[in-house]
Amino acid sequence: MNSGLVVKNLKVNYGAIGAVKDISLTLTPGELVAVIGANGAGKSTLIRSLSGLVAPTSGSATWKGSSLLGKRPEQLVREGIVHIAEGKAVIPELTVAENLALGGIWRGDKSDVKLATQESLTLFPALASRLQQRADTLSGGERQMLAIARALISRPQLLLLDEPSLGLAPLIIEQIFAAINQLRMRHGLTVLLVEQNAMSALKIADRGVVINLGEVVTTGTPEELLSNGQLREAYLGI
Repeated sequence: MNSGLVVKNLKVNYGAIGAVKDISLTLTPGELVAVIGANGAGKSTLIRSLSGLVAPTSGSATWKGSSLLGKRPEQLVREGIVHIAEGKAVIPELTVAENLALGGIWRGDKSDVKLATQESLTLFPALASRLQQRADTLSGGERQMLAIARALISRPQLLLLDEPSLGLAPLIIEQIFAAINQLRMRHGLTVLLVEQNAMSALKIADRGVVINLGEVVTTGTPEELLSNGQLREAYLGI
């Protein structure tokens, strides 16, 4: 039995429209897989169906042999599965410190929560000087850093990242992707990264899965995908 993430024949319909059509993919523990494709390809619907935000029409999804489907997002967090939604993952009225505190709310080991908080602030030093600021005063890049930092405090095993680069400047994107890669190397995180920015995603991915109109077009190593000129032009936008 695969002890990682196994998605089989997953379908998500919005009325008569098939947003995700029979998608299957597998992630082994510690692997970073990037799901890439144009806007409207079904990437976000796929990740939302795995994190309890959208109910699939059919198919299965398991993490370490246990089904993800039909569980509430907070239940999944307790099981080590954290979804970071694009652009909306922090609570704007709360301070940076209060947002970070939410990351440890389900955890019993408060000394490790403190340690994880310190680790997160070391990874994203821009947040350390803004602990008492409200989240809505932060830049887009800082809000994304805060969302990732808060997620890390819950000590996830599986991280579901939805478009972390959306609307950010290239330099900030580079910093955030470097941090994601550093984290998975350090903590053995399994990461499913849904991303429109194919080049940035493939720089840190072990494998890429290209989807279009809700279906898998192809899968391969970053080198294989980037060396295919026809694929790059048709689906990757690079």
